[in-house]
Amino acid sequence: MKLGLALGYWTKAPGPELLEAVRTAEALGFDSVWSSESYGSDAFTPLAWYASHTEKIRFGTAIAQISARTPAATAMAAMTMDALTGGRFILGLGVSGPQVVEGWYGQPFAKPLARTREYVKIVREIIARENPVTSSGEHYPLPLSGSKDGKPLKTNLHPYRSDLPIFIAAEGPKNVALSAEIADGWLPFLYSPDNDAHYRVALEEGFAKRDPALRPREEFEVPVSVPVVPGANFTEAADRIRPMFALYIGGMGSKGTNFHKDQVVALGYGEVADKIQDAYLAGRKEEAAKMVPDDLIDQVAIVGTPEHMATRLPKWQQSLATTIVLQADARGLQAIAAGLQPFLNR
Repeated sequence: MKLGLALGYWTKAPGPELLEAVRTAEALGFDSVWSSESYGSDAFTPLAWYASHTEKIRFGTAIAQISARTPAATAMAAMTMDALTGGRFILGLGVSGPQVVEGWYGQPFAKPLARTREYVKIVREIIARENPVTSSGEHYPLPLSGSKDGKPLKTNLHPYRSDLPIFIAAEGPKNVALSAEIADGWLPFLYSPDNDAHYRVALEEGFAKRDPALRPREEFEVPVSVPVVPGANFTEAADRIRPMFALYIGGMGSKGTNFHKDQVVALGYGEVADKIQDAYLAGRKEEAAKMVPDDLIDQVAIVGTPEHMATRLPKWQQSLATTIVLQADARGLQAIAAGLQPFLNR
């Protein structure tokens, strides 16, 4: 298992601490750095900047939203990043949710599985640069249906790697299976190593349909975003991240469609998840945070004293995760890495 650094996305312009964290992660032997996007900072531009100050650590988008760009635009950005980093880029894609897709991008959210499959196929064909790219799919026809002047094109950029890795962010079992079928990695969220049998089944379903031309399943990667919070005791550490969990369970989506809440329900916390969502959507955010159960946090995060954290590490070592992706400043990375030394990929 390896370690990664999550940069997330910005709500205001970042200071020099993020660059310091990236440099520290590389010096400590971390494997990768991951950016995100919601409806603010984009996922690609920050990585180009941070990559220019490093030599060997990998950089990935977790996630780039497919509704934000056409497949061709995403392929162009990915190939550019891969060339600038000397083959250190990973393209992580995800569908986001209807609140963002329809409210921010003005795109329909329907048929996310079909859209993802079609999108990845086009991106792969562009990057492979074997032929002018055409697609007769429902969602991204190339050339445009009915166009008089459009014609199939082949990128004029010779890619640094024609098999640039593509990961898919997925939470539901059908999306997870699709990741194993068409992608090079899976980006889970709210993953519990204590309760992952349904994920293992979904991955096997996808691997059974996997194209043999793709990377072998033994090279399939699963970077898991895991809050890692050292503290004087479990409660003190857990309290620092309860508001984040309340946001995802209660506020990241509408009342009827919240994929993060669905994950918590699948873990067996349906009743409390409903209460957290009701409180959060009613504006009672502190109340919602206080309701986030200790045992839920203990399942999907690594928090507390060094002794307690050590008791959880064997579970993560036996899990599907190939990388633990954590978020911390440079000082926090030093402290956390000391406790997670066995995971460092030196």
